[in-house]
Amino acid sequence: MSITVNKPSSAGKKSRLRAILLLGLTIFLALAITAGLFLFRDKVNSLGNYGYLGAFLVGLVTSATVVIPVPGIVVLFALGTTLNPILVGLVGAAGGTLGEMTGFLVGHEGHQLMQNPGQLYLSMEKWMRRWGGWAIFIIAAAPIPLFDVAGIISGALKFPLWKFLLIGWAGKSIKFVILVVAGAWGWETLLGFLH
Repeated sequence: MSITVNKPSSAGKKSRLRAILLLGLTIFLALAITAGLFLFRDKVNSLGNYGYLGAFLVGLVTSATVVIPVPGIVVLFALGTTLNPILVGLVGAAGGTLGEMTGFLVGHEGHQLMQNPGQLYLSMEKWMRRWGGWAIFIIAAAPIPLFDVAGIISGALKFPLWKFLLIGWAGKSIKFVILVVAGAWGWETLLGFLH
């Protein structure tokens, strides 16, 4: 009796190599963005000088880091005191949702490379399999920094990118608008006490 060993096809090897390269590139870009944000944090703060475009860019750049939260909401607070805080929240949420694509791409291309994802990941994955878009919406709207993990899981589950972006924006919009409006009101109240 002989045993045959199935060798991986060259197409399978190319597909795996492509996934590894894309994952490596995505991780590299996320780390480069994180390092850039740390090194040039004063420049990120000056993005607020560009009005609504600045709110979009702050949301985009500060959300492009994977798992490492960068507090861009502080800049949006300041913008909300001089611009319409609801529009600042909506535009910042749009940029923030697009920035979350880094996590989505890591999950989409690197899901087969994860060996021991951890209990939080497994619990969220189970929840997202069950509730789909509702889970993404709730996680995006919640005042907790778990949307990076939700993005990775969404990518790994092959959730449609357009749905992820639309639902993520809806959830983040609620969170950002509430935070920016509260920040603007709080700032005005604080200034009232100082005068």
